[in-house]
Parts: sequence; C-alpha cells; structure tokens
Amino acid sequence: MPDVNEAAGEGGGPLLEAAGIRRSFGAVQALRGVDLRLARGESVGIVGHNGAGKSTLMNILGGSLAPDGGRLMLSGRDIPRGFGVREAQRLGIRCVFQELSLCANLTLAENMHVAQPGGGAIGWRQRAGALLMASLDGIFPGHGLHPGDVVGDLPIGKRQAVEIARAFTAGRDPVEIVILDEPTSSLDLRAAQQLLAHIRAFVAQRKTCVLITHKLREIFDAADRVVVMRDGQVVDDVATARTDRSRVVAAMGQSEQPPRDAAAQRAVASTGSVVVRANAGAGDRCALTARRGEVIGLAGLAGHGQTRLLMRVRDAASRYRSDADLQVHAAAAFVAGDRQADGIFSLWSIARNMTLPSLARFRRRLLIDPAAERAAVDTWRERMGLVTPDVGLSIVSLSGGNQQKVLFARALSSPAELILMDDPMRGVDVGTKRDVYGLIAEQARGGRTFLWYTTEFDELFHCDRVYVFNNGRIVGEIERDALSEERVLSLSFEDAA
Repeated sequence: MPDVNEAAGEGGGPLLEAAGIRRSFGAVQALRGVDLRLARGESVGIVGHNGAGKSTLMNILGGSLAPDGGRLMLSGRDIPRGFGVREAQRLGIRCVFQELSLCANLTLAENMHVAQPGGGAIGWRQRAGALLMASLDGIFPGHGLHPGDVVGDLPIGKRQAVEIARAFTAGRDPVEIVILDEPTSSLDLRAAQQLLAHIRAFVAQRKTCVLITHKLREIFDAADRVVVMRDGQVVDDVATARTDRSRVVAAMGQSEQPPRDAAAQRAVASTGSVVVRANAGAGDRCALTARRGEVIGLAGLAGHGQTRLLMRVRDAASRYRSDADLQVHAAAAFVAGDRQADGIFSLWSIARNMTLPSLARFRRRLLIDPAAERAAVDTWRERMGLVTPDVGLSIVSLSGGNQQKVLFARALSSPAELILMDDPMRGVDVGTKRDVYGLIAEQARGGRTFLWYTTEFDELFHCDRVYVFNNGRIVGEIERDALSEERVLSLSFEDAA
C-alpha cells in the first residue's frame, strides 16, 4: 500500500480514484459501477435523492465497507483488498458520518483520544483535549465547549461540531482528504457558515474535501465540482461554475418549489382556538401562541431552548397537564431530528416503526388486524416515496433520509392534532422536502397545528409566524411577510441584557 508521502498526489493525476465500484445489500443494489475522481486542492459536492448510494460510496472510500467489485486507486496505485478504516486514516482519509459516532458516555477529550491514541500514558487527557479545542477554535470560534464536557449531555448540533473538528485534526496521521456526510444537518446558520469557510481554507492548502449534502446552497458556496448520483450511479459531474441549481435538481430526477413561492400558496393563518401557549423562560419578550391550523416556526442559534420547549410541550400533551407558563390543548406527535437517539426503534421493522402510535386504530377485539396495518403502511410508503424492497425489513436497512421519512409518516398518520418537529429534515433530499412541505400545508389547512424548529432558514418561509430564541428566551416574533435572514440573526445575537 502506498505510504503517506506517495499518497500526496503531486504527480498531477487524481489523488483518489474509484472505478466501477459496485456494492449490494441483499437484493438492493446500492452502487452500480460508480466512477469518481478526487484531485488535490478541490472540494467536490455529491448530491442525490435518499437511497442514491452517496453514503455507501463514502463508506467504501473511508474503509468502512468493502466493494463487491471495481477498483480503488490512490495516486494511481491500486489499494489492495482488506483496506479498512485504520489504513484509510493512516493515508489521511477522514470521514464524518451522518449518524454520529462519538461515545456518549465519554468526555470530549476522551473521545479525541479514542480517535487518535498515543502520545504516552501520562497527560494524555490534557493533550487530547488541547488538540480538540484548537481544532474547534479554528473551525467554530465561540463554540462554548470544554474538554471535560460529556458528549451525552450536549445537544446534537454541538456533538456534530465536535465530530467535524475531530476529523480535521491532524495528529500522528496526516489529514489529506475529509469526507463529510450531511455535516451541517444539525448546525445552525452561523456554525454552518463557519464550516463552509473552513472547507474553503482547507482546500486552499492543497487538501481535498468531499461534501455530501442536500442543501444545494452549500454546494454552490463551497464546492468546485458537483457530482450527481441517482439509483446507485453517477449521472452528472460538472464544475459548479458551469451549472446551476435547476440542472442539478433535474439530474437528480426531482423538482423543487422555491420556498417563497410555496409560502405564497399557504393558507391565511388560522384564527382558530389556541392549541399551545408557552413561555420559554423568564424574561421572554412575548409568549408563543399556536392556534389550530397554524404552522409556527422556532428559530435562532442551535441549543438556545427550541428543543427544550418542544420537549416540554410533548410532556405536557402526554400528561394533559398545564401550568402558568405552558398550556397545551391537544394530543401531540413528535418528529425527531436526532433519529438514532429519539426516533427509530432499531430492532423493529420499518412497518412497526411507522405504525407504533396508531396501533389502536388497527385493533380488532384484542388483536391487531395485520391487513389494516399493512394497508396504512403501504399508503404512507407511497406518499413518502419510501425506498425499500420490503417494509418488513429492519429500519436500519434504510438510508438515513429514508429513516426520516418513516418518522414523518409515523407522526402524520397518527391521530394527533399537534405535530412537534425538532429540526426534522436532517439528511432528507430536496424532492422529499418538497413533498413534506406540501403535506404540512395540506394538514394545516385541515386544522392540524405544527411547531417546527429548523436550522434551515428557507424552511421558515413555510411557517405563518416565527419565534426567535436567544439564551433560552423568546426574544422576538416575526410574521412571515416580515421575515428576513438579517432579522433572525440580529435577534439571535442580541445581547441578553
């Protein structure tokens, strides 16, 4: 296998090349002869619908999966069979997966040491912590993290920042190629902008970055070239300067609706009865009010109280208990953004994950009617465009984006009148987003109420009103017609005093 210096790719050819890569999982062909070239000093964006094969390709390039066929070459030389994660790291290939891999019971310093062991038995915790903090400071200034923080105590956005910083940290092994799978899916607007700026600086140092994302704005902001995948194949590969959003979406075999155009089709905000009235914390400038048929957006920097409020509403709805700071007058269903921790039941089938809150509707005497349950599953499988050969398979057989579709189907097929969404579009492709936005508008017209926390600014245009959070408090309410990125950021950074 080539050593690190030979892997530098200084000869002018591709640094890393995949040729004819194939990979199947049972009857599912995830990759059907994929070709990909990565040059030194470039950032490559990879896009495609859920199940297109993007994450499978990433796992093969990073050594986590072996291909069924095809060749992997580093600086023109074949990478032998048996290539694994450790060999990839030694050659400078790092991956940040969509499903985060930090150890929840360990501190940040300990997680850093797990990723890059060595350096002696004495003082390793201090060295590992300092190394990680230096990387976090360089990528996410003002991150507010400390080496002794326990991962399990952090919100998902902070955990994602740690995972990213760890991948970009050079230690005993170099960092030559960083592959990022949906790296901004849980980052707020400020942190996402910081990461994209770091990617551009990283590539300027003659390094290579692969950015897999459904946020096309990020592709055109940070990538030199965009590769479009569909059904396990590369269907387009073009410089970003020579293409546009419409061509990329068309190559994916999808269409999308601009957020402002979609917002214009939303019904006028309901004047129905109050479903939720809440204060986020002491000193709130205004109380959140959600009426029947409204879509209410929660905005602001990640970790500033939006998810905490959703959890309070969910708990109050399940216990039918209200107090002076929180009143909930409807049953609620929850769509998690952190699907591994709060969403899926990994040992259950796709079908049972989807129908769990609705099982009472399928009851015939003391038993569940399997035909009625299957009919409901088939209906929502079609409505959500779920990509699977069999809904009886384990939910972990699905890609991350398809798992998220199951969580949407679970909530929207339930009898709940209030839907709580905690940044739910993580890893969801643009076509599915378009369909979900349409479902939300349709359900709101039918009288359902939505509380929607999102880190994607454009999604706020699908809401009737937006409440901005800052340091655990609601600091502003913005009508959709007055919504602007500058206004949201201004309130997000406003001095708490």
